[in-house]
Amino acid sequence: MSNLPESMTCIGLPHPGGPEALVPEQRALPKAGPGEILVKVAAAGVNRPDVLQRKGGYPPPPGASDIPGLEIAGVVVACGEHATRFRIGDAVCALVPGGGYAAYCTVHETNALPVPQGLSLIESGGIPETFFTVWTNVFERGALKKGETLLVHGGTSGIGTTAIMLAKAFGATVIVTAGSDEKCAACRALGADHAINYRTQDFVAEVKAFTHDRGVDVILDMVGGDYIQKNYAIAARDGRIVQIAFQAGSKRELDLLPVMLKRLVHTGSTLRPRSVEEKASIARALHEQVWPLLAAGTIRPQIHATFPLVEASKAHEMLESSAHIGKIILTP
Repeated sequence: MSNLPESMTCIGLPHPGGPEALVPEQRALPKAGPGEILVKVAAAGVNRPDVLQRKGGYPPPPGASDIPGLEIAGVVVACGEHATRFRIGDAVCALVPGGGYAAYCTVHETNALPVPQGLSLIESGGIPETFFTVWTNVFERGALKKGETLLVHGGTSGIGTTAIMLAKAFGATVIVTAGSDEKCAACRALGADHAINYRTQDFVAEVKAFTHDRGVDVILDMVGGDYIQKNYAIAARDGRIVQIAFQAGSKRELDLLPVMLKRLVHTGSTLRPRSVEEKASIARALHEQVWPLLAAGTIRPQIHATFPLVEASKAHEMLESSAHIGKIILTP
C-alpha cells in the first residue's frame, strides 16, 4: 500500500439539505479491514437513497461510512487480512453500505463482483444497487416466474430500466408506468410490453384492459401513497406487491378486503441495512443467473449521464428533476 496516497477527495455532508449540501472534502484513505478490499473508484452510482440521506432521512447503518454512495466500480488496489477472492488489479463492481462518493472505497469481498465481460467501469458502476434491489425484490420476494406479468411503477428510473430488462430476459410480460410519452417510448425500446403515461392515462383502467381484467402477478412499487389501493385493484389472484420506497408517503387509510379476497401478499424490503452475509447471498445469485446475460449483451445498464465526483450536487439536481432515463454516474 506504500504507493497509495494518504488522502483522497470525497463528498462530505456536513449537514442535511438540498443538493448544495454535498461538498467536496479531503479525507484520509480508508483501510481495508479483515475480509475487505480497497477499490480505487472509477464510477459511483447516484440513487434515490442518497437523496434521502442528504435530506437527513436515511442515516448510514452502524459502522458504515457517513460518505454517501451505495454502489461503485473500480480496480482493487489493496486486500485486507483473509481477503483472497480478488487480486490487486482486478476490476470489480460492488454494493457498499456507504462511502461510494469517493476516490477510494472499502467493501467486504463477498459484496463485490467481477466487472462483467464486455462492460466498461462506467456501466458497471450503475449495476450493483439496482440489480441487487431488483433481484431480491422481484425474483426472490416477488417470486416472478416465466409467463407471469410484472408491473413496474417508475419505468425509466435506474430500478425501472433494470426491472424491465431482467423480467423480459426471464420470460415475463412487463407493464410500466412513466411520466411522459418520451419515457414510455424509452421503456418500450427496452422491452416493455405496455407503457402507461400516468400523467395522461388511468393506469388502473389501462392495466385491466391490457390484461383482460386478469390483473398482474407482481407489482414493484416505489411510490406508495394512493398507489397502494390502486395496486390492490389491479393485482391478480395470488398477486405479490413488493414495496421498495414511498415517494408519495407511507401512510394511507386502506381497504384491505382485496388482500383477503384475492389472497394477495404485500411485502417490501430495504437493502442498505442488510448484513454482509445477506448481500453476499444476493451477489452469488446475480453472478450465477444474471452475469451471463450481461456478458452476452442480452441486458446492459442504461447510463443517462455522468458527472465529475466534485459535481455531485448537479447529479442530485438531475436525479430529483426526474429528467433521466436510466442511471446517473459520478466519476472521481
